[in-house]
Amino acid sequence: MPISRSLTVVGCHAEGEVGDVITGGVLDVPGKTMFDKLVHFETKKDSLRQLLLNEPRGRAAVNTNLVLPPCDPRADAGFLIMESEEYAPMSGSNTICTTTVLLETGMIPMKEPITEVTLDTAAGLVKVIAECEAGKCKSVEFDNVPSFVLELDFKVVVPGIGEVVVDIAYGGMMYVLVDAASLGLAVDNQQSRQLVEVGERIKRATEAAYVPIHPENPGITGFSVIAFTEPLKKEDGCQVAANAVVVSPGRFDRSPCGTGTSARLAVLHARGEIKEGEIFKHRSIIGTEFVSRIRGLTTVGKYPAVLPTVKGRAWITSYKQVVLDSTDPFPEGFRVGDQWHIAPN
Repeated sequence: MPISRSLTVVGCHAEGEVGDVITGGVLDVPGKTMFDKLVHFETKKDSLRQLLLNEPRGRAAVNTNLVLPPCDPRADAGFLIMESEEYAPMSGSNTICTTTVLLETGMIPMKEPITEVTLDTAAGLVKVIAECEAGKCKSVEFDNVPSFVLELDFKVVVPGIGEVVVDIAYGGMMYVLVDAASLGLAVDNQQSRQLVEVGERIKRATEAAYVPIHPENPGITGFSVIAFTEPLKKEDGCQVAANAVVVSPGRFDRSPCGTGTSARLAVLHARGEIKEGEIFKHRSIIGTEFVSRIRGLTTVGKYPAVLPTVKGRAWITSYKQVVLDSTDPFPEGFRVGDQWHIAPN
């Protein structure tokens, strides 16, 4: 067979969101930090992401994680997060998937009942506690990077909709957050088309009006995600809310979204709606759940910040060898508009 590329990939999902993990077939790249390595892949080796995430090997609702040696000696492993439109600095669901794969395949030794892992990400070090039993990673709880609000009640004029009030926050990625009811919408699968289309419109309009820049890493900028939120309610003494995160190029995060949960915690704390240590259960468009809390407070540049901790579960779905035939006319795949949403102007 005229195979020009072969990759070993472990299929995985965290609370519904696919986060496959490349475990073989890719060499390390230069970089003093994981963010440097992210930039190297983005600018010089992006064909790998295109190959795996575009059709016919991938689809819109897939992420792929690349395990690499860590840059920080305190870390057990490093990993990069490849999404349809970008390399995300950090992702909660992908952290949960990557940890589960590292432990369940034995790449990092599993200790029962608790395995502690430190991962090197492009957003910084992330400490993980995995609950393990009988060779299974039952849950993954991670201490996310500091999360903060850049703008509350930012007004943006959206073509075809009018003035919309949004919050802008960082939770490992830059987020636009908007109350679904303020647009006559609800976090409901039956309203999927409207949520995606309206979400992409608002995201583009916000990006045109505001440039978010991380104060400690100006390379982290721009919006690729918008979260539709619903109000908090109390259940069994915990704060609970649903959200629907629209990821570029126009599809839902199937999980409750870990970085989105972190950004939401920052907004809720800034508004005085949630206290440090209070449990917040965040639910997704398909009803899956992450359990989170604010473990402490800090500052990032001029911004007051929260330290979020998020817990969820992942399951391995497959072990596969992904190959590229040298005669394949689509070495970097393709996209078709019926699956890869493009919002009207």
